[in-house]
Amino acid sequence: MQLNGKTDDRFDSLSQILADQLEAGYDLGASMAVAVEGEIVLDVWGGWADEEKTKPWEADTVTNVWSTTKTMTALSALLLVDRGTLDPDATVASYWPEFAQNGKEDIRVRHIMSHTSGVSAWEQPVTTEDILDDDAATARLATQTPWWEPGTASGYHALNQGHLVGEVIKRIDGRGLKQFFAEEIANRLDADFTIGSPPENHHRISNVTPPPPMAFPPDLDPDGVMLKTFSSPLPDAEVAHTDRWRAATIGAANGHGNARSVAKIQAAVSNGGSSHGIELLSAETIDRIFEQQSDGVDQVLMTPNRFGLGYGLADPNNLAGITSGKKCYWGGWGGSIVLNDLDQKVTFTYMMNRMQAGLVGNETSVALIGALNKILG
Repeated sequence: MQLNGKTDDRFDSLSQILADQLEAGYDLGASMAVAVEGEIVLDVWGGWADEEKTKPWEADTVTNVWSTTKTMTALSALLLVDRGTLDPDATVASYWPEFAQNGKEDIRVRHIMSHTSGVSAWEQPVTTEDILDDDAATARLATQTPWWEPGTASGYHALNQGHLVGEVIKRIDGRGLKQFFAEEIANRLDADFTIGSPPENHHRISNVTPPPPMAFPPDLDPDGVMLKTFSSPLPDAEVAHTDRWRAATIGAANGHGNARSVAKIQAAVSNGGSSHGIELLSAETIDRIFEQQSDGVDQVLMTPNRFGLGYGLADPNNLAGITSGKKCYWGGWGGSIVLNDLDQKVTFTYMMNRMQAGLVGNETSVALIGALNKILG
């Protein structure tokens, strides 16, 4: 299948993989970008924006990127770290006093940024509709008891990380996460990425195609962290098609963008703090991303994960192929992914609409990262 956009000979093998996956029908519509030293050098897209194949994926098509949104929430928090108004080692309750309930008084900001807080979802009963009420959903988290000892292990904060980190940002800055991110990051970089989506953008959203049903092991502990997290709540992917989802602030999962906009923003991490000539962070703050917070089998994902401050880190056991180097990454339910390679000053992104099995990465992203590793050496 023919890709549209801006190509780069150095990354031709990546373009070929994406074109082949679109042609084979594994991907329906997708975009891919590479930034080198803070500038976009590859920006391609192709396929279809709808399952009926009536609308092509265009240059300005955006889609719900699920947990790739977490990298934008992390970057927002890191801006405040850079300004000296947020200390990752301080307690969450020092900024959000109501959080110091039921054994959470010693939970640190770094714990909520690295999935080690013990508060990986909402207590039951909770529905998807409940978490779309930003203030009420956040207030509920303040009253909960941790499900494991904070700081001792990771348990992926699948849907609530943005509520936790976003509330800390709001208490410090006064602006909610959605507004803070827009004004301090996306607008400054002229990047087409939003947390949620305003109505004026709805006409160019490519609705995600849901993945196969999530399969749980038959002997899964009903009181274990994995099942409690994924059932509190377990949304239908088609909720992303609704106006209520788009109006909410789900800083862990309802970001809307494409590969270009994600690369434009995240290139600040791979390029020493600046992207397209705009300075966001200092090198010292970027180094804090690589302060290891956990290393082991995540209690929710049940896969080996090494977490730094707000991002996953390269790990010899990494299933996405990010096994070595000064690299940080994360991705979204169904396949989207962003990788920052600080050794090479490269940011790679892949965003798509057809969701596949898996919570971080899919067949296409693994192939693309493998090819990228060969190119970069």
